[in-house]
Amino acid sequence: MVIILYLAVAVIAIAFAVLVFALSKTLSSVQKIMESMAGTLENVQEQMQGINQETTELLHRTNQLAGDVQNKSQHMNSVFEAVQGFGDSLKKVNTSIQNVTTSISQKGEQHAEQVAQTLQWGQAAIDLWNRWKKSKTENKQS
Repeated sequence: MVIILYLAVAVIAIAFAVLVFALSKTLSSVQKIMESMAGTLENVQEQMQGINQETTELLHRTNQLAGDVQNKSQHMNSVFEAVQGFGDSLKKVNTSIQNVTTSISQKGEQHAEQVAQTLQWGQAAIDLWNRWKKSKTENKQS
């Protein structure tokens, strides 16, 4: 029985030695992984600092661009106001021309009969003048 006890202790010792060896290998692998992760984290940290700087520069440029756009927009407001004033003036001129045209048209319709009579009298006067000239030339020839 003592031999079984010694064998059991020997088996336990061997199992413990195998367990310690496996645990040693595992811890060694974990240590390598942790070192690799630490290096990766350092790289990520450096990249994040670079990204942070670039983001800050981009924000500054964006703010400058927004200010520039606002400034130019304010300058353009005066141009749009001038164009609107020109459009209003042009509309007034157009309205005035329409009023004058309407007035002339209405007066022309009112005086159309007088104009027709004047033309008839003018034609009659031209006919009389032509007859008088014709009779005068015939009297001179005879």
